[in-house]
Amino acid sequence: MPFLPLIGHDSLRDRLGEQLSRGALPASLLLQGAPGIGKQRLALWLGQRLLCESSDAPCGVCQHCSYALQGVHPDLRWYFPRPHLKGSSDVALEEVARDYAEAIAERAAAHGLYARADGSQGIFLYVTRLIMQQAVSTPSMARRKVFVVGDAERMVSQSASTEAANAFLKLLEEPLADTTIILTSSEPGALLPTIRSRVVSVRVPPLTDAAVRTFLAQPEAAAAAGTGATTDELVLLAHGAPGALIGAENSGLALERARALLDAARRGREHAMRAAFVQGSSKARGAFADVLDAMTVLLHERSRDAARAGDGAAAAASARAVRFVEEAKRAAEGNTSPQLLSARLLGQLAEIGA
Repeated sequence: MPFLPLIGHDSLRDRLGEQLSRGALPASLLLQGAPGIGKQRLALWLGQRLLCESSDAPCGVCQHCSYALQGVHPDLRWYFPRPHLKGSSDVALEEVARDYAEAIAERAAAHGLYARADGSQGIFLYVTRLIMQQAVSTPSMARRKVFVVGDAERMVSQSASTEAANAFLKLLEEPLADTTIILTSSEPGALLPTIRSRVVSVRVPPLTDAAVRTFLAQPEAAAAAGTGATTDELVLLAHGAPGALIGAENSGLALERARALLDAARRGREHAMRAAFVQGSSKARGAFADVLDAMTVLLHERSRDAARAGDGAAAAASARAVRFVEEAKRAAEGNTSPQLLSARLLGQLAEIGA
């Protein structure tokens, strides 16, 4: 099976399945939660369950399940941010469908493991037009159709086409009897208010550490998360969202850089400032964020080890250092350069001897 099995979210799966069994599953859903917790994979699982005709759905072995797990079921449509196709907004819908078929094939070949879309990608107006065209058609194989729209906050404003916008909103508000629409979002507040008001929101929680370990135990997932870090370190880095490890800076390299910065801070302010000076420019904010996450992991380990050794002062210093790192993470979301943030952070760590 190209897509790896869905890990975790057992109670939520049970709740959605129970609603489906009672015929009470909303026709338009919004799965919302932190990036990397598996919202789109959960949406595809729900789509598979809706299409599977087994009483023990999803059975995983019928033709519907087989096609869904390969990303080729004609009645399970998956849309997500993509680069803008060359040409105007009236690009041929056949070309749009072909682009998504190729993109889904790439994701399937990677076992459903992929990095989050960058800021240049979106769900453009021509995608809405394709969804509307497919929504009014009859199902090809199953008794119904399912549309999964990942990162729905990336839907480009449709003010340029009131007709298309109104048609999509009507589809959300009054879906066809044979159609289910599942949106996912890590930033529900960024969704168009007209869309948010027409869907039933479902909060998807982070995975437990045990579920993250199960995810990382799969060779394909471990390889995609990068090498150079132990499973324990990856679990801490994931924060319940193992998908966030995919496509991030190599975890081992981030940990190596984090160790170097902490060691520099321990050696005093002069060494700390030298280490801060070699940090990347503003273009390297993503890599710097990975290093800050790694610093949190290392400081937690340092605090735990000190507590076990009975060194209360060292444990307290490491715990205080974590607070400084968390403040740096919040500052890193703005326009402050990594060099300036590193200088301030390492100066604070040097003062407390963390």
